[in-house]
Amino acid sequence: MDLPPLTQRFVLHFGEMGSRWGINRTVGQIYALLYVSSKPLNADEVGEALGFSRSNVSMGLKELQSWNLVRLIHQPNDRREYFQAPEDVWAIFRTLAAERRKREIDPTLSMLRDALMEQPSVTADIHAQERMRQMHGFIELMTDWLNDVQKMDSATLTSLMQMGSKVQKLLEIKDRVKHVFTGNPQAETASVVAAAQLAPDLPVPGDDHGKL
Repeated sequence: MDLPPLTQRFVLHFGEMGSRWGINRTVGQIYALLYVSSKPLNADEVGEALGFSRSNVSMGLKELQSWNLVRLIHQPNDRREYFQAPEDVWAIFRTLAAERRKREIDPTLSMLRDALMEQPSVTADIHAQERMRQMHGFIELMTDWLNDVQKMDSATLTSLMQMGSKVQKLLEIKDRVKHVFTGNPQAETASVVAAAQLAPDLPVPGDDHGKL
């Protein structure tokens, strides 16, 4: 490898972790290099920096493109293709979540929905179906949450993560927030104030501007 020490350490670590995430070492190292690079790189530059063959680099870049983890860039007066990783870490998270859902979660939900439509007659299958029902409910709840996350901008996601344990306190006042829609002025005031104190950067029901 022809890389500065800190960059090389990061790239090597991603290569080692790649197999645990379901990708091979080459793909992990290519992504790590593109992520920390200050400029888009072409396949020759990637191969030279990592000591990989052109064919391995090409296959690795194609896999990263299939995951939407790198974008293709064309430079003026240059016929070569350049590649760059998204700079926004939340954009990377949203992409990984969407791709993993498409590849892993959606097929599982489809199988579970089919299984729940069955009418088992054997005791063991009746028990198994109930367990599947629980799994289906949990996965659907998580996918609904991920759908909401996908719609949030990066600033809102950062605020949400920084709330930490305040999320639990916010949930504790949800019943009072419901009073906003019942026309109870005192409950409305208390709910909005409490929500504002817990999450000043997040939208609160009844706020015309979407933010406090």
